[in-house]
Amino acid sequence: MSALMALPISAFPADPLETASPRVTLRNFFAHPYDSAIAAARTCYAPRIISPEEITEKQRANIGAATFYSGHHTVYQHAHFEFGLENVSRQFVWSFLHAHPFYNSEQQSQRYVRLDRAQAYVPSEDNLFGPVERAIYEQAIARAWSYYRELSQILESQARAILADIWHVGTMSHPRRVEKVKRAAQKRAIEVARYVLPVAAFTTMVHTLSGIVLHRLWHMQAACDTPSESRAILEAMVSRVREIDPQFFDRFDSAPMENLPEWQSFAKSSNGEAFAAEFDAHLAGQTSKLVDYSPRAMQAVASAYRAVIGITENDCSDAEAIDRLLNPERNPYRRETLDIGVNAPMMRALQHANFTFAKKISHTADSQDQRHRTVPGSRPLLTLADTRSSDYIVPMLIRDNARAREIYETAMAEAWTAKNALLDRGVPAEIALYLLPNAKSIRLVESGSLLHLLHKWTMRTCFNAQEEIYQASMEEVQQVRAVFPQLARYIGPPCYLRAGITTPICTEGSHFCGVKVWQDFSNIQRRI
Repeated sequence: MSALMALPISAFPADPLETASPRVTLRNFFAHPYDSAIAAARTCYAPRIISPEEITEKQRANIGAATFYSGHHTVYQHAHFEFGLENVSRQFVWSFLHAHPFYNSEQQSQRYVRLDRAQAYVPSEDNLFGPVERAIYEQAIARAWSYYRELSQILESQARAILADIWHVGTMSHPRRVEKVKRAAQKRAIEVARYVLPVAAFTTMVHTLSGIVLHRLWHMQAACDTPSESRAILEAMVSRVREIDPQFFDRFDSAPMENLPEWQSFAKSSNGEAFAAEFDAHLAGQTSKLVDYSPRAMQAVASAYRAVIGITENDCSDAEAIDRLLNPERNPYRRETLDIGVNAPMMRALQHANFTFAKKISHTADSQDQRHRTVPGSRPLLTLADTRSSDYIVPMLIRDNARAREIYETAMAEAWTAKNALLDRGVPAEIALYLLPNAKSIRLVESGSLLHLLHKWTMRTCFNAQEEIYQASMEEVQQVRAVFPQLARYIGPPCYLRAGITTPICTEGSHFCGVKVWQDFSNIQRRI
């Protein structure tokens, strides 16, 4: 009998669990990636552009080895590979694929796509995963989906009532307005209900990498919480590239690293419970806490601005420079939606002010937060930071609904009970941690320049932003305002920056949240 049987059972029957091997397809690619790299290298020392068709076998051998083994890797960055990835876990994506900045992904959204079928990663290592352990694993995932369905149903009516009040929609309203609120409520419900789903849940995505990044991922495939899954997927990705150009990998001895320092001496001293307690004590109840910043941020930014424009401090004071940079009425770059900060000469002055935050958000929120690749974070290896006790985030809609909270807490208890049961039976943490829910708390340290944080705060102080990232961003802006009032004066969502200056005020179009946030940012309450 599994360790889960003593716990309450959801009103919904457990869904049958579906699993499959990862499917990797190469959707788009360079026709001659290796010869293109060698041709690019030759062009550096030629009076003209060298074409891939001109490359000789001697050049392939000599220039290839000279550039690759000496670290001159930019030539291997020209070729890009666009992969389609199916049947890969969200844990793998969070821990490995999205843990570095050099990629582009379009991933299936759990916020807006209802997951009607229980589809998840199931390890195939039978030597570490016997019949009883497999039953505990599969039952835990199936039951999580039952809780997801139940919460989706309960939360939909609650979300519909809030949205109907925001949009002033009643029983006598036009049917199309009623239907719009209904659809929005369904999305809000599944967005919150997804917190109970396991990080083993499958996802689908289009993932694009340069050639040198693929080499790095191949070499560092064990640098994550999911080395077995990572190995299988990277082998498939490299195989697809070898099918079109074997020499892009076969000419180099870049075997995967196995004995990473994170898994050696450091692992023996890891203490997840103590780490979590200490981190939370420093946060003191905040979602995100400012722990370091450039003390002369104002002067550094103003000085950099004057250097770009070619003027003196007598011509432009620090306060005037800051206003020219941040005031959306004076600086049209602030009203752009194309995020051209690094392309605008004067906006690059904002790169010289930096801020560091310690923050605690859920696994599912951090999966979205880490997509802000210009604001990098140091995220935990969950294998080393695991806790025996339940450790999770509770979304707003669930906190305000007694029945939903009861179901949610039961789902959390079951997830940790199943995970701990596997660990107690000798199953490696790599496998057991797949049972952790999306709600699992992630504690990280994140840093960024004012330039890139401005873009993030503009996007994530919008009411349409993910709940936890919105909360973290609001706290971050408030703390920056406390130390540098002039820097934070013009920080807020697009509607706040554009109101009274240009149209449309809201850039979300038909996805307008229904609240005139710009009239009293940041005092207007976000209800959902």
